Amino acid sequence: MPERPQALFAMTAENVPRVFPPEVLARLHESVDIDPGPVAEDFADPEVRKVLARTEILVTGWGCPVLDAAALDAAPGLRAVLHSAGSVKGFVTPEVWRRGIAVSTAAAANAIPVAEYTLAAILLAGKDAFTARDRLRAGRAFPGWEFVPGIGNHGRRVGVVGASRIGRRLLDLLRPFDLRACLADPYVDATRAAALGVPLLELDDLLRTSDIVTLHAPETAETRHMIGRRELALMPDGAVLINTARGGLVDHDALIAELRSGRLSAVLDVTDPEPLPADSPLHELPNAFVTPHLAGSQGNEVARLGRAVAEEAARFVAGEELAYAVDPGALEREA
Repeated sequence: MPERPQALFAMTAENVPRVFPPEVLARLHESVDIDPGPVAEDFADPEVRKVLARTEILVTGWGCPVLDAAALDAAPGLRAVLHSAGSVKGFVTPEVWRRGIAVSTAAAANAIPVAEYTLAAILLAGKDAFTARDRLRAGRAFPGWEFVPGIGNHGRRVGVVGASRIGRRLLDLLRPFDLRACLADPYVDATRAAALGVPLLELDDLLRTSDIVTLHAPETAETRHMIGRRELALMPDGAVLINTARGGLVDHDALIAELRSGRLSAVLDVTDPEPLPADSPLHELPNAFVTPHLAGSQGNEVARLGRAVAEEAARFVAGEELAYAVDPGALEREA
């Protein structure tokens, strides 16, 4: 058997057994020589630097320290960074690209639970389940059967903002339902939208015509507060805004004003800031359903990220093309 390249975990130590449980770690071991300890939580740690000096592959995750020039100098043989989470923006520096080091991410695997959460939110919001549950809890009595005008999921228009990995996955999940999806994304043309099976609209038109708007764009200088007072005013009465992307995409002051008016509802898994201040009105408003950033991989879902890395490591060691390579030119347009 050929000698396996040396690999090193670089993340918060407690996450290693969560993301790489025994069966996933065994799969990773088939391709690389990696020890669950030491784990690189600090590239300046003397014990870490001993392993780093002979490391060819870094298996990174949540809590990975920054890969700056000093860290890379300590790893002269480093050839690949395989990230067992989503965005690499927080720790991959331009020096990584300058040195020709390959970078891969498990963002596609992490997109699965986010898209699933969003689908569930769309279907429940369409039935007004969030506010109905609160009314039932407050009244402690079943209100009786009645047909409520304006709710239901037959023919409801869902506007997807951003053809990201999550946005594309969500479009796939929406297909079996009697929902009408549309897309807004400045980096997608009509041909690409047709391939995704949805009409392409300008953002304003999507906001005006959608019953539910769900955000799947990255937060950049251009997209921060892309949904502000003007944009929210375009949404029809009774519409629902869902955000599982980044809290900074939405101007929360403007959103709170609309929610207080009772005109719109919101499902927010991400906020700005995060966590919300204890006195934020979003905690109390009946038409705001806020969850603590749980749409991404949780519990048994995180092992899917580890499996994605194990599969990517096997491809890299075999000299095959990485399935989830990060394109540095497109990084600014990604979450």
